[in-house]
Amino acid sequence: MASLMQQQPKGVNGGSNRIVAVNVSPSNNLPTPSHHDASSNHDQKPGWKKFMAYVGPGFLVSLAYLDPGNMETDLQAGADHKYELLWVILIGLIFALIIQSLAANLGVTTGKHLSELCKAEYPLLVKYCLWLLAELAVIAADIPEVIGTAFALNILFHIPVWAGVLITGCSTLLFLGLQRFGVRKLELLISVLVFVMAGCFFGEMSYVKPPASGVLKGMFVPKLSGQGATGDAIALLGALVMPHNLFLHSALVLSRKVPSSVRGINDACRYFLIESGFALFVAFLINVAMVSVSGTVCAADNLSAANANQCSDLTLNSASFLLKNVLGRSSSTIYAIALLASGQSSAITGTYAGQYIMQGFLDMRMKTWIRNFITRCIAITPSLIVSIIGGSQGAGRLIIIASMILSFELPFALIPLLKFSSSSTKMGPHKNSIIIIVISWILGLGIIGINVYYLSTSFVGWLIHSSLPKVANVLIGIIVFPLMALYVGAVIYLTFRKDTVKTYVETKNEAAMEKGFVVDGQLELSEVPYREDLADIPLPP
Repeated sequence: MASLMQQQPKGVNGGSNRIVAVNVSPSNNLPTPSHHDASSNHDQKPGWKKFMAYVGPGFLVSLAYLDPGNMETDLQAGADHKYELLWVILIGLIFALIIQSLAANLGVTTGKHLSELCKAEYPLLVKYCLWLLAELAVIAADIPEVIGTAFALNILFHIPVWAGVLITGCSTLLFLGLQRFGVRKLELLISVLVFVMAGCFFGEMSYVKPPASGVLKGMFVPKLSGQGATGDAIALLGALVMPHNLFLHSALVLSRKVPSSVRGINDACRYFLIESGFALFVAFLINVAMVSVSGTVCAADNLSAANANQCSDLTLNSASFLLKNVLGRSSSTIYAIALLASGQSSAITGTYAGQYIMQGFLDMRMKTWIRNFITRCIAITPSLIVSIIGGSQGAGRLIIIASMILSFELPFALIPLLKFSSSSTKMGPHKNSIIIIVISWILGLGIIGINVYYLSTSFVGWLIHSSLPKVANVLIGIIVFPLMALYVGAVIYLTFRKDTVKTYVETKNEAAMEKGFVVDGQLELSEVPYREDLADIPLPP
């Protein structure tokens, strides 16, 4: 009997376009060598050509690991703790590689991105809560971009920080408008400028020569000593492992055409892992260079009094002096250009993430300029208020606060990702191995535990040493402690709730699909169609 081809049911919110083979005659289960389809031609391509077809999503996502929030927390951590917090960056980026690859695998295997799967899986109230938290994460991630761009404009044109904050509301719209000349060209321009920043810090690191023993010890010996070390460590993690990146990566991979065979899906997952690994390794080196330069310069014996004062309260607006050894008088200009590129590139990826989050949870899409305008208006409000009242120092502290908010937001994207990617009902044979499940859950629960511990101890300590009247302390406690309990309860609910929605559809003839050849005279589709419903969101071809 001839093979019948049918599409997987779409389910909730547009669904996957995966193609499965059914009713295959047992006598014709073996692939027919004389009738290779396009999938066999795909397998005959050299490995590097196949790999280049998947390059793009990982590098776009990795730009978020070089945003102004990362720069601020890196420089501050180096100035305050020298090299002691490098181990946080190492663990954070290893964990980021694991969860980013899981997000990519989830999108490739299911044909849906994370927010769509959350909408399909969770009850209505939980779905809207997760959506609001995801939107809050995008806004919190946008605050460092706003302030970083304002600092860059202040350095370049001596514009007040508060005025620069207002200007940034339109700056990203200009960059998005440049995409009509080619997304690849825009991404290349931004990447070149960001790597100019990387070259500056690498050059400065070669000049100041941080001791290798100190750097390696800070990287591999966990230590939290000194005032504010725990808070700085959480801010580092929040700046490195951002929840909206998980939604973004699981959606970006849907722009690539993946062969429909089991081997094709496995190859795609491997290529996305290699690409993400290379991109995040570069990001890791740049983050280490920033911490090392800051730690070495600020701990130098011949540090001037003016620079010592800047190191004691280091912000993005005052950090250009760290590069004077290499760049001299032009250090501030080149640093500002790199900072501007960092802020704008991260803002563009944040806009894409917001688009996917809204489309997935609410099945609603906006034009990118409208989406960016709304997000920026919300992000500008706290940035504008703080920059007017507290100046550049207050704006710099707001970046640290935004990074900490991202760290506390992480469980509400991370736990669904870990559960979905480990579930046979979502991933079928492509679900996580036992080793990956154990490692990812240990790291994930470790970060969540640190957040809960820091949240509770910091708040209790603040209440004890607060100068407010006792009545005010009692009222604050009545409000905050239930919120903390709600936070812990929500994490427990997401962790132990059993998944009920099945999105993976088993094929009747997995062995035949392994090769992707003709089965019983019928030609299988060689590639999974990319998501045409997301085509209005500009992506690399």
